[in-house]
This record gives sequence, C-alpha cells and structure tokens, in this order.
Amino acid sequence: MALLDPGVWTGKIFDGGWTAAAGGVYDVTEPATGGTLGTLGQASAADVQRAAENAASAQRDWAARTYEERAAVLRRAGRLFEDHAAEIQDWIVRESGSIPPKAELEAHFAASLCYESAALASHPQGLVLPSAQPRWSLARRRPAGVVSVIAPFNFPLILSMRSVAPALALGNAVLLKPDPRTAVCGGVVLARIFQEAGLPEGLLHLLPGGREAGEAVVAAPEVRVVSFTGSTAAGRKIGEVCGRLLKRAHLELGGNNALIVLPGAKVADAVSAGAWGSFLHQGQICMTSGRHLVHESLHEEYVAALADKADKLPVGNPASGPVALGPIIDQGQLAHVDELVRGTVAAGARLAAGGTHEGLFYRPTVLAEVTPDMPAYAQEVFGPVAPVVPFSTTEEAIALAAASEYGLSLGILGDVGQAMRIADAVPTGLVHINDQTVNDEPVVPFGGLAASGNGSRFGGPDANIEAFTETQWVTVRDQIATYPF
Repeated sequence: MALLDPGVWTGKIFDGGWTAAAGGVYDVTEPATGGTLGTLGQASAADVQRAAENAASAQRDWAARTYEERAAVLRRAGRLFEDHAAEIQDWIVRESGSIPPKAELEAHFAASLCYESAALASHPQGLVLPSAQPRWSLARRRPAGVVSVIAPFNFPLILSMRSVAPALALGNAVLLKPDPRTAVCGGVVLARIFQEAGLPEGLLHLLPGGREAGEAVVAAPEVRVVSFTGSTAAGRKIGEVCGRLLKRAHLELGGNNALIVLPGAKVADAVSAGAWGSFLHQGQICMTSGRHLVHESLHEEYVAALADKADKLPVGNPASGPVALGPIIDQGQLAHVDELVRGTVAAGARLAAGGTHEGLFYRPTVLAEVTPDMPAYAQEVFGPVAPVVPFSTTEEAIALAAASEYGLSLGILGDVGQAMRIADAVPTGLVHINDQTVNDEPVVPFGGLAASGNGSRFGGPDANIEAFTETQWVTVRDQIATYPF
C-alpha cells in the first residue's frame, strides 16, 4: 500500500490514529485542474481539545525517554522521506501547484530536518553556573510540553517539518494545523511518516481546519508554545492571544524583500538571480524578491532583460510537463495579485512583461517606471511580480531597502565591500550577498524582524533549543541549608 493511500485518511483526522472528525469533511483540490484529490476531516474545537489533552498525557512519557530512543524515531523518519520521495513529490506538485524541482527540494529538506533533529536530541542542553553559595548551580533545558505548529500553503512540507521535527526530538508533543489547501503534503505526509517511523501514539496530532481549529490550537490550555508561519495579519492576532495567555509565540511572517543590483554587476547574472527570486513558486514565498533596486547605470538594460526572460518562461500544469511556473494557489490569491498589478499600472507604472492570466496561471510580470508609493512595490504581493526601481547612490539604495515595515531577507548583487556596507545599514533577518533573497538550510537560524516576525525562531541547534524548550535553574547542596529561623 502506498504511504499516502487516500483510503487510509479520506474523511478523517490523525488523532493518535485515524478518527472521524467532528468538524465534517472537505475536498482536497488540485489548483492546476480544479479536480478533487481526496477528502479530509476538518477538526473542530472539540477535536483540538481532545488532541491537546491526549498530547499532554503522552508527552510526559516521551520526555522521560532516552535521547537515543527519540533520535532513532527521527532517523527512521528521515529514511522514510527518502524511500517515499517520489510519491511525496507528486503530491506536492499536484496539491500545491509546485514545479517538480521545488517538490524535490521539499522532500530532501524534510529528510535533512529529520537527521538534523535526530542529532539535536543529544545536543548539550545546559550550563554549569557560578554561585556565591556553597552549592552546585545548573541551568538546564527541559521540553516545553505541547507545541502547536500552524503552517502555510506555499512550502507546506518544509514549513511544517521545520517545527515538528525539532519539537519532537526535544521531547515535546505536537498539534499540527496545516493550511487546509495543502493539508496532505503539509499534514498527512508527516502523520504517515511518523506513524511508520514508530513515533509513540499521542505525540503528533494532525488537525486540518480553518479559523475554528486555528483559534483552538492556540488557546488550548495544554499548549505552551505556538510556532506560526504565515501572514503578518494572522501573526499579529496570534501574538496578541499568546501574550494574553502568557504563551510563547514564534512568528515567521511576511516580507517585501529588496534585491539590490549594484553598479558594475553583470546584468545577465543579476537578471537570472532576480527572475528566480521573484518567480519561483509563482512568487508565493515570504522571501520572494519583491522590490528590485537597480543602479541607474544598469536600470534600462536590466528591465529589458528581465522582461525578455519573463516572456519566455513557460507557465502551466506542473504535473503535465516541464514548466517554470505553476498555478496560483486559489482564486482569492490570484485576485489579490491581479489587483495590485492593475493598481500599479493605473498609478503610472509601465507593464514591461506579463500582467495577464488564464485561470489560475498568472504570467511572470515585470513592472518598470515604478515609484515606492505604488501598490505592487509598497505591499507584499505574494505572486510572480517584479517591480523595478532605479537608484543613484549607495545611500539611496540603503534608504529604499530600509523603507519597509518588513525585515526578512535582503539580496545584494555586485561589489562585496559595498554590499557589506549596505548589509550593515539595513535592518533585516537574512542577508545574501551575490545571491537572491530566497535561501534556507536546515542548519541555519531563520527569521525576520518587525512585521516579518519576532526573530530567528527555527533552524540550527541554538534557535531550535531556544524555541522548543524551557530553562530550568537547579541548585544542589551536599547538606541541608541552615537559616536564622
């Protein structure tokens, strides 16, 4: 039987085992064709509460297990991701509209996250502290308990696994609420992999659903940490609720990232990087290159070359043949993208390429003669749109790059010394010199500033241990202390 045989999960949720969902069922849709790929159970608030109680009970035993036992489960999960890569990739292509190379990246990344998290289980998790008293003083990290993971549609497997794998490795239980549009490759895949890997029952609960499920996985009293990746608007609401409930919220949010092309940069290479940064996965990435800032000496050549490349990129169903761009995830997102492009053109920008669509297939779009107040420049588009603005001095480039509520990723192409000076001056969580803005690895701390989130909350041992454990102070005396009374 295939790992993702719909007969196993159709119309159900994974609640320590596949069970009927109180919230009913909904269709899993293929955006490229509009066809139905299967049905999934939709979690209600009651489903979430039952899962949270079950998770809290199971977590205590899991935390007491040796690091070797936890690591073994993560290693088996990594091997299963490799063994079932082709099947998983096909689901990512069909359910999320990804091109096959992007789906391959997700499957490989998921396996790597498992292996890195397996090593995390045995990572040193404490300090010996000085003390003015006659005692030993220690600080140690303990599992947080129950962690809620809320993941988006764009990189559904990676952005679920990025929190689920380290949270489990460090002794926690997890409530996973994937985006309902990609709940198979962002949810069912994980449930089935960890089920086959021998994860004890009750430690991972798959809870697809909409607002009701989302509110419930944040509010459940058993949940101590909420790890959210998604829009800034939703992240603000989750942060507010977590603040009131005194829970930790790790928020990885939106971006409107600048790609700076310095004087002297090779235009052909810069255009290749810029096209990848803006058009990969239809621009539906928080790290997408959303603002192209090009030195005035290269501006016209860059616009012409980027428009030519955009015009030649094939767009279509990624499951049917080789294309560079697949479909936008749904009609609502397409309408948002199209509205911003039309509004920018109406405000005086020149449409150098694209700006049209057939169904959910939006052409890669280049906008020239753009000013910073125009909609597609000032806002996060989350679509395949590249607005280009010229600059004349390094100081102007810095000012333009920094003039955003977001602070996620920055790409700088050209002279390294000048690029470093710009990197020092622009507040952002990620900087890539002589590369575009879309970059990630399982071993690096990842996160943004300001409206892009509350810092590096994932990736690498330090950030993951900080994210999914609590610090406990322990002192030990060789005799009972004596006091004046």
